[in-house]
Amino acid sequence: MEKSNNKFIFCAIGIFISYFYFGILQEKITRGKYFYETVDENGNKIIETEKFVYVLSLVFIQCLINYIVTYATLHLWPQKEDKTSTLYYVSISTTYLLGMVSSNMALQWIPFPTQVIGKSAKPIPVMILGVLIGRKSYLLRKYIFVLLIVAGMVMFMWKDKPAGKVDSAFGIGELLLILSLTMDGLTGAVQERVRAESSPSGHQMMKATNGYSTIFLISALIVTGEVFTFFKFANRHPYVVYNLLALALTQSVGQMFLYVMVSDFGPLAVSIVTTTRKCFTVLASVLFFGNSLSIRQWYGAALVFLGLFLDIFFSKGKQSSKKKGKEDTKKLLDSK
Repeated sequence: MEKSNNKFIFCAIGIFISYFYFGILQEKITRGKYFYETVDENGNKIIETEKFVYVLSLVFIQCLINYIVTYATLHLWPQKEDKTSTLYYVSISTTYLLGMVSSNMALQWIPFPTQVIGKSAKPIPVMILGVLIGRKSYLLRKYIFVLLIVAGMVMFMWKDKPAGKVDSAFGIGELLLILSLTMDGLTGAVQERVRAESSPSGHQMMKATNGYSTIFLISALIVTGEVFTFFKFANRHPYVVYNLLALALTQSVGQMFLYVMVSDFGPLAVSIVTTTRKCFTVLASVLFFGNSLSIRQWYGAALVFLGLFLDIFFSKGKQSSKKKGKEDTKKLLDSK
């Protein structure tokens, strides 16, 4: 028992440290200002500032590192043959990519805490698509918990408009978050079909998904020309490359800890750890990057996390078996 507790604590600390540092790096890269020296038309040296807008490059590095890590893992610990259809993995990779790209792109318009709170609402599209496409039914309390999450999101993301000015409460950043959540829901729906038909392991799905995503992104980087503009940006700011590599590595390491925890302790334990981690990520963003929150936003965040914790607590009876935990591994990994 003591050995099991020590392993749980070790994995929980690994998840906290990995994703805590991941959140700091992600905000530092996407929300930071980059200074460089240039010369004006009179030959005078001036300091210019620019922002990181190379989302395809960021996601490409993440997918590539994820693929390398899972490839090495499967090479060291071989598993049964994965007989999943290529079409399924192409579909998963497409929605997975759109979800990641739109989520990271949203940070150009919204603060990092808003993105974290928004991504915490993944149960909403999963439930909606489960009812509409999968013809699933849920208990009344499930709808109540999701309603709490929706209410909290609206409170947190609603924009205070200046007096006399009539604007939409939701802007480009919020719409990109909604797109990202929709893609998350579609990804989960296809993954459910894959698990029912061929039952690949979490690492096999992670490897295939990131492999196809890497190929798609290479094409997108060339077609859009971002590969060339990113190289110029990286040449002006070399340290951003190290930050991107560190970002991808912390994500991969975090996912490895998640896989071990969900296999040994089940998805309930993972959900509690990761939801708690998101609370601390929001606090870190406020403390380290000066993202101040209004009283209404604090109440909204509290409602979101309350809905998540209640859903976790009342779902524990259905999530207790190790077999169920292994089946849910990839779903949990994709939601982090």
